[in-house]
Amino acid sequence: MRTAILAAALLAISLGAPSFALTQDAKMETCKFGADSKKLQGAERKKFIDRCMSDRDDPRGSAAPKAQ
Repeated sequence: MRTAILAAALLAISLGAPSFALTQDAKMETCKFGADSKKLQGAERKKFIDRCMSDRDDPRGSAAPKAQ
């Protein structure tokens, strides 16, 4: 009985932990890998990495309409 309660408690604790969160170093490596796979260089590479490292994950862009 104790084992079942302990297992349930550990499961509840582990589900609440942000195990999918990346460190900044891991995120930078992922962004660099993406830039390398797209064979980006110079200003395009910097722009890609800056956008990748930002906290904005919305692929649609900003909600503000663009001026024409």
